[in-house]
Amino acid sequence: MPSTVLSVAVLVVTYTAFAACDHVTEDTSDIGLTPRQRAVSLMQRMTLVEKIGILHGDPFLSKYVGHVPGIERLKIPDQNLNDGPQGFRCTGLTPQGSSTCFPSGLTVGATFDPAAAYQWGRAMGREFYGKGATVQLGPGVCLARVPNNGRNFEYISGEDPHLGYVMANAAVRGIQSQNVIANAKHFILNNQETHRDSVSVNVDERTLHELYLQPFAGAVAAGVGSLMCSYNRIDGEYSCQHNSTLNTALRGDLGFEGWVM
Repeated sequence: MPSTVLSVAVLVVTYTAFAACDHVTEDTSDIGLTPRQRAVSLMQRMTLVEKIGILHGDPFLSKYVGHVPGIERLKIPDQNLNDGPQGFRCTGLTPQGSSTCFPSGLTVGATFDPAAAYQWGRAMGREFYGKGATVQLGPGVCLARVPNNGRNFEYISGEDPHLGYVMANAAVRGIQSQNVIANAKHFILNNQETHRDSVSVNVDERTLHELYLQPFAGAVAAGVGSLMCSYNRIDGEYSCQHNSTLNTALRGDLGFEGWVM
């Protein structure tokens, strides 16, 4: 399947898997089909313009951080994406008022309690859903490898890849129990903020799999709907176009079937 068609397919697969929420009147014409079968059916009815639109989105049409317009005639819902990994980000533009100040991801990770991580995710998911968001841009699951990384507080994994696996899994399940799509980030090797847009992180395959992939593996095992690729380069190539990590590791080794933004 060509890469562009595959990208549309995984987007629609995820949309249709979550389409039972109250934000949209579900298309009942494909009842009985799996999400993947429904996606194929929908794609066959989509125009080229509609396919391009679902890949690009248009944040200027929404007061959320990100917005992908739906396709009303096909009952594909709007996607309203909003920060962040530890609570709803109110930008001054969103009409939803105040936001709950949840504990940071690192604080939750420090509990070593997956039940607490599930309830944390569930509570956030409920608030995001209530404020009209369909995608929560979290949880953050990167390992704490650089002590002065400015975003360590966001990441639930702490320094331990196994802890990251368990806690990311629980948080994702909690968020998605509220009919909100979780977004595990930042994939991958995004462990410092200094020069994050240009630094190249060079790592061997064993280290990648035994350390850095594990929190994302936990998120994938929980059925996470989406991932966010990282800002940095990997062995000189930008993460968001890195074939080995995005296709070989993420889709091949981990079996991820959602979409990457």
